[in-house]
Parts: sequence; structure tokens; C-alpha cells
Amino acid sequence: MTTQAMGQITIRSIGAGGDGVANLPDGQIYVPFTLPGEVANVARDKNRATVMALLETSPERQAPACQHFEDCGGCALQHWQDEPYRLWKRELVVSALKGRGIDTEVAPLVACQPRTRRRAVFAARKTEKGVLLGFNRHLSHEIIDIVECAVTVPEIIARLDDLREVGALIAPGSKPFKLAATQTESGLDLAASGCGKLSDEQRRALTALVMKKGFARLSHEGEIIVEPKKPLIHFGKVPVPVPPGCFLQATADAEEAMVSLVLSHLGKAKRVADLFCGVGTFALRIAEKSAVHAVENDALALAALDRGVRHVQGLKPVSVERRDLFRRPLMPKELLPYNAVVFDPPRAGAEEQALELAKSKVEKVVAVSCNPVTLARDLAILVKGGYRVTRVTPIDQFLWSPHVEAVATLVKK
Repeated sequence: MTTQAMGQITIRSIGAGGDGVANLPDGQIYVPFTLPGEVANVARDKNRATVMALLETSPERQAPACQHFEDCGGCALQHWQDEPYRLWKRELVVSALKGRGIDTEVAPLVACQPRTRRRAVFAARKTEKGVLLGFNRHLSHEIIDIVECAVTVPEIIARLDDLREVGALIAPGSKPFKLAATQTESGLDLAASGCGKLSDEQRRALTALVMKKGFARLSHEGEIIVEPKKPLIHFGKVPVPVPPGCFLQATADAEEAMVSLVLSHLGKAKRVADLFCGVGTFALRIAEKSAVHAVENDALALAALDRGVRHVQGLKPVSVERRDLFRRPLMPKELLPYNAVVFDPPRAGAEEQALELAKSKVEKVVAVSCNPVTLARDLAILVKGGYRVTRVTPIDQFLWSPHVEAVATLVKK
């Protein structure tokens, strides 16, 4: 990377990626870990720059919550005070909606607390001195070895040394790999990837270590190596045995906020379709009052949902369907039995399903998304088809990052 020294720059705003933005005669440059109004000397590389000296600081600047901030690339905005940070994050959603011509009520950002992320995906690498375990430096493959984390639950951070012991046994030589840890009601669920083929000796050693340390499970590339306790998470009344690597909402607090918004909008709907349902985050709560048809392409997630339902009494009927909704969205005729639809797709959104839903007669829709841009696109499709967006609520599930969750509620005009 070649850099060139520059004179002073003034940060004018925070961009969608969480970096400070400065306007120069030849265009904008992006400067991480800065705030609006700050003046800095920087070293520039094309449209990015690094602060060499901060000359004037913003009154909105605060001390970061973690000693690794600015080294570790996990957080972008710990240095910004809560109020302006939350206004900026809400504006990410407002701006995306306006870009698609959607003018609707956007609620204040629902705040989430530090140290509540229940899953961490660590970057790891074995060295002569031990196992590096942490997160990659900002825009780099360098692993920052961490001793704390201000966003992850303490139950995971307290086990960093134990995770390094697992890493030492599973590491593919000196090559980097991933080790994810998820907090469940049964203990930590560990999932490794990028470790190559494991030998029988490695498997025996890992089994003994996992048993000794009291972890619930260890899997590698989706294959269970050892499972002393089946990892369980309750969704409402239903205990679900979560499969390795399955999608979960990042924090339990954000999940509860989303569920509350979904249930409030559904009201007394008798039959609901939950699309991209995963392991049942919404479906299993909805089933306490409404019949639910849960649709998902991940066979393991769907099987876990179904298994959980079979062990709980008092729910309304829950049916499941494995289906790739990107290739085969539910058609208007198939949607006729439902009073309401909930969809929570991956970041790419649900464009194909939104196009069919727009032609349907479904009375109420709830769209949940971790990407305001694709959410706005999908909402615009539904609006064109005769729906009205009643409210959008942003949720700060990804604290101190540029990512934001949102729940949009719609009704058929």
C-alpha cells in the first residue's frame, strides 16, 4: 500500500460504513475512528486515510469501552457518544427509505446494551508462542489477540484461554482458521472452520478437552466432533436443540424487541406464514396465539424447529416446509390462506418473495431485515402492490458497528 502525506482535513460527516468523511477537491476520503468537526493530519491511500495526528477533537468524542478499540476491527464507533451515535444509526434507515421514495414514521432507535452478543466468530492462528485468538485488524488479515470484548457476553470472554486450548489442538499448522462460540442454555457451543481434515488423534484429544472444560459441543465444518450436552435455546415456551452453525439473532435483547414488534402487529391474525423462519425465532412465539406455516431452506434448522414443537403442548398448529424462497417464492394463490406474513431474509433481502407478496391479498405483513438498503427495496415493491408502511423501527443489534436491524410493519390498503 502506498500512502501520501497530506495537510489538514476536516471531517464533515460519518459515512454509511462508520468512517469519518472529508470532502476534498478530487472527491471524498474515508477516515476511520474520527467524528464530524474533527481536524486531523492524515496519510492518504486513494480514497482512504489514516489519522497521523488529531488536531481538534469533537465534543461528542468519548473514551472507548474496550482497550482493543482501533486495533481490533470488530467495532467502528465506540468513540462516539450515545445520543449522536443513535441518531446517526436511525438516519441510516431513514435515508435508505427516502432513497426508495418511502415516507413513513421511523421510530427512535431501540438501544441494546454492551456485552450482550451471544455469538462471537473469532479469527485464530497457531504460532510458536501459542494461539492468537481475536478479531482481524481494521481492513487487514492481521489477528489482534484479545483479552476483553465490550460487545460479547462475559460467559464467552471468560473462556478465552480455554478456547485457545481448543485452537491449539484443532489448528491447521500455522494457517488462520475460525472458531465460533455461541452461548446457549446448555453451555458454550463451539464451531470451527477452515481447519482441514482432522486426524483420529486430534478428534480424541479434542473430545477429551471439550469434556474436561464443560463445553456443550464442538463441531467442525458442520460435523459434530463431540456433544456432551445438546445446545438448547428457548424461543418462547419451546426449547430448540440448535444445529451447528445455525442462524441466531445476535443478542437476546434485540430478539425480544423484534418479537414484541412482530406480535403486536399480527394482533389476532388466525393464520400466519413465517418465511425464512430459521429455527423458529418468530414462528414459535407466534404459535402461542396463531396457526403458523414455517418456511425455510435450511433442513437442519427446520428439523430443529419441528423437533422443539413436538415436545411442547398448548401451541396452535405449526406446519413446516423446506423451500428455497429465492428460487420458489410463495405465489399469491399459496398465500390465500394467511391473514399475515412475516419474513426475515438474509442481507440480500427477499425481492422475489416481495414481488409475489405484492400481488397477494394478505392483510398484514412484517418485514425484518439487517440491511436497510434491501429492506427499502422490498418495501417499495410492496408499496407499489398496494401496501402501506405503517412504521419502521430500527434496532441497534450490532452495537458500535455500521450495521442496523429494522422491523417494518405494513397493511394492505
